[in-house]
Amino acid sequence: MTTVTVTDESSTGAVTGALTLDFLTERVSARELIRARVYQEVSEFNARTPSLFRGLVRPRDAEQTRDGFRLKAPHAIDWEEQFAHALTAFQTNGFILLVNDRQVEDLDQVIELRHDTSVSFLKLTPLVGG
Repeated sequence: MTTVTVTDESSTGAVTGALTLDFLTERVSARELIRARVYQEVSEFNARTPSLFRGLVRPRDAEQTRDGFRLKAPHAIDWEEQFAHALTAFQTNGFILLVNDRQVEDLDQVIELRHDTSVSFLKLTPLVGG
């Protein structure tokens, strides 16, 4: 089993969140890495139901705040819906996936996981205006 810590980073490089993921194999696709991350964060949210969801992508019926996403009404989040939304966000540059400081550009790209593998999600903020 391979354990990897996944971090979220801002455009300034500041770490804004972290999550530990376990994988049965040392080789996973980017798609599997995103799936594991989304499944873990949604499962943790649904188990605790805090006021804010601090996940990779915004859930349906949620508004973005400075610290995460606030659901309009408390409810469980569907991890499969979040996963589909995350795949779309990856393909439309909603976030960048970095493994050992190299950008992953294809969902089917195989990633070698080791105890010292660095995995970061850089969330991109759309520009307002021009």
